[in-house]
Amino acid sequence: MTERNASADSAEKRAAGIAASEVVESGMIVGLGTGSTVAYTIKELGRRIREEGLEIFGVVTSYQSEMLAIEAGIPLTTLAQHPELDLAIDGADQIDSNLYAIKGGGAAHTREKIVSASAKHFLVVADESKTSTRLDKAVPIEVMPFAKELVMKKIRELGGEPELRLALRKDGPVITDNGNFILDSSFGVIKDPEGLALQLSVIPGVVEHGIFTNVNELYVGKKDGSVKIVRK
Repeated sequence: MTERNASADSAEKRAAGIAASEVVESGMIVGLGTGSTVAYTIKELGRRIREEGLEIFGVVTSYQSEMLAIEAGIPLTTLAQHPELDLAIDGADQIDSNLYAIKGGGAAHTREKIVSASAKHFLVVADESKTSTRLDKAVPIEVMPFAKELVMKKIRELGGEPELRLALRKDGPVITDNGNFILDSSFGVIKDPEGLALQLSVIPGVVEHGIFTNVNELYVGKKDGSVKIVRK
């Protein structure tokens, strides 16, 4: 990516992330997702807490979002203390015109899905490169290490091509925050996201897959700094 394109990409993410933060009101319990776009949301919420007196609690989805939230000065809580959230804000690796999404590029989709399902409203932030007419990216699937071979076999039976995600700066596979492996599984164009989601969920040893069917609203940052809002 050229410097110019990288700058435009950052501007889109920043626009979407900040616009989403404006939905948050004092008194809310907010799920804080993981990724480069929602990082702008977290930073902006921290600014609003410092400068505007915004009073919220956040529930994080990963160690990364936890560190960002602490750095931003956002008070944190847990699902044990607040099992129902007012709002969850997260990014996506790909999202289609029906608001079905694929997540898990950061290997945090299990906790992201739990947090989003605990919220009354789930809002996704993305730049234009993440939008698509139909889903066709590989689906990250978190699996118990003990079940890896069985799960790979079952994925192939569903027409998928699973690949164990390997770490970049250590030997061996990526280990999730939950101590599991990730299988990035390509299915080509996914014609029935809800159907595939159900088929993956019943495989023994699958902890969680990266197909999200519960998105309520999408904020897409554009190159000119505007934000397109899509609702179900």
